[in-house]
Amino acid sequence: MTLQFTKMNGAGNDFVMLDNRDLQLSLTQAQIAQLCDRHRGIGADGLLCVEPATEGGDFKMRYYNADGGEAEMCGNGARCFGRFVNLLHEGKLTRIRFETLAGMISAEFEGHEVRINMSAPHSLKLAQLLPVAGQEMIVHSVNTGVPHAVVMVDDLSAVPVRDWGAALRYHDAFQPKGTNANFCNVLAPGSIAIRTYERGVEDETLACGTGMVACALIHHELTGATSPISVLVKGGDTLRVGFAESAPHEYTEVTLLGPADVVFTGMVTI
Repeated sequence: MTLQFTKMNGAGNDFVMLDNRDLQLSLTQAQIAQLCDRHRGIGADGLLCVEPATEGGDFKMRYYNADGGEAEMCGNGARCFGRFVNLLHEGKLTRIRFETLAGMISAEFEGHEVRINMSAPHSLKLAQLLPVAGQEMIVHSVNTGVPHAVVMVDDLSAVPVRDWGAALRYHDAFQPKGTNANFCNVLAPGSIAIRTYERGVEDETLACGTGMVACALIHHELTGATSPISVLVKGGDTLRVGFAESAPHEYTEVTLLGPADVVFTGMVTI
């Protein structure tokens, strides 16, 4: 089977994009993992398919991690999805609404950048003291479309992200589905830097959109920092997370603004 694809990245978080509006494409988990393999495939942190809407949106976003498993949501992927759909419509769209397993998402196009309105965060927990990698850690958590654990650190460069991230990802406290793991350093009030270990990729990635939102909300909870919050990711980009607090620990109008770039297009046979 030969597929036409577009390779995109959002702040270094990279994706294979497929147009499946005619629903003729049906990939197995193994085939998706093969396409995302950086040695034997195209190489990506995940794969996204554009499909017809079924619940009132303009389109449906299907997102698969690099291991081929379907996930509820991906913030950087959602920005790339919005840009990809706009490219399919010759750049004539200004705003779209699309369905995800985490709820309805909207995307607006602002020049080089895309702003997405995220689903409402939930399941916020602060200051859980957990044994992680042989030590006690204060771990915060919130679901921003997918589950995230957040650990505040003083020296981001010294964090063994793969080891600590895997320990958190498979921790008993986050079973049965596991969690993504973020390590966050405060640069200044309203400005943070993060590193993320992504579930499904099973490694550190250059950026994670839902992780940025999770860390920004935890930063607000701990310090009172106001919206928008700037988030520096390992890939070098700074993105902005906006939000409104409708009640203590409850958030609406959560947005993520950042780049979504085409890397290349091509054909691949699987």
